[in-house]
Amino acid sequence: MMDWTDRHCRFLHRLLSKHALLYTEMITAPALVRGQALHLLEYSPAEHPVALQLGGSDPVELAQAAKLGAEAGYDEINLNVGCPSDRVQSGTFGAMLMQDPKLVAECCAAMRQAVAVDVTVKCRIGVDDQTPEEVLPEFLAQVSAAGVERFIIHARKAWLKGLSPKENRDVPPLDYDLVQRMKGLFPALHLSVNGGIETLDQAREFLDAGMDGVMFGRAAYHRPAEILCAADRLIFGADTPDSTAEAAARAMLPYIEAHLAKGGRLNQITRHMLGLFAGRPGARAWRRALSEGAARDGAGPELIEAALAQITGE
Repeated sequence: MMDWTDRHCRFLHRLLSKHALLYTEMITAPALVRGQALHLLEYSPAEHPVALQLGGSDPVELAQAAKLGAEAGYDEINLNVGCPSDRVQSGTFGAMLMQDPKLVAECCAAMRQAVAVDVTVKCRIGVDDQTPEEVLPEFLAQVSAAGVERFIIHARKAWLKGLSPKENRDVPPLDYDLVQRMKGLFPALHLSVNGGIETLDQAREFLDAGMDGVMFGRAAYHRPAEILCAADRLIFGADTPDSTAEAAARAMLPYIEAHLAKGGRLNQITRHMLGLFAGRPGARAWRRALSEGAARDGAGPELIEAALAQITGE
């Protein structure tokens, strides 16, 4: 979700669900520690609960980055051991670390020593020619021995050679059964499943089958209202009314005004709002209005209001 789940995206998603745990896009430890790119840690207090996802493979550097994240107020520090992009591979982290669980354990131990908040791991079931049935339980055993209690498992292998990052999200087959078997092998661990999950009904099925959590990725980004508006009621048992896309769009207006007042551009926010009305009448007109108008000089909240009128008929 690099370049997707930035702070503007997360603010929108929090308007749709009060309880879902939100994750940042992956931020590399070198960028924070060596590059001093602390602006990457900026977020709105309204986003809580929110987790900082880090990429890296140096225990000392990851510990320093985790400390910066904890000091910034993040509720969780997550180590990405699943991203297969070339950029990540060149830095020797992401999915490549599935080949070195000992190093992952060392990284997590260092991070846990540096912060009081939870340190969690997002991983794949294996990479390349590894046998997931052998690799995944060994990975969970070694890393949990370092004190990690929560894992998010993307139920696909990652192919480090021969597949693009996009193909790695679709081509390797999903093995949900293997992920669910891990819950039987490691009942004390908090295990969430990720990969190819498209609906809240699917999520509920995984939870009813014994998984501790479900992570949505692309579905929640492209169809945020469909996934998040009813999540508090259906997943978290809230007795409050479901949120609505219309209310969220209106609630974004003060946020947009504040962003523009600081010199930001409208399309930096609206690019995350394109799918807000996905599947509904007027959705195409909404997307077109935002796509064509938000990049123009001087574009502001009135563009949102005009586009919203095409949905609501007001």
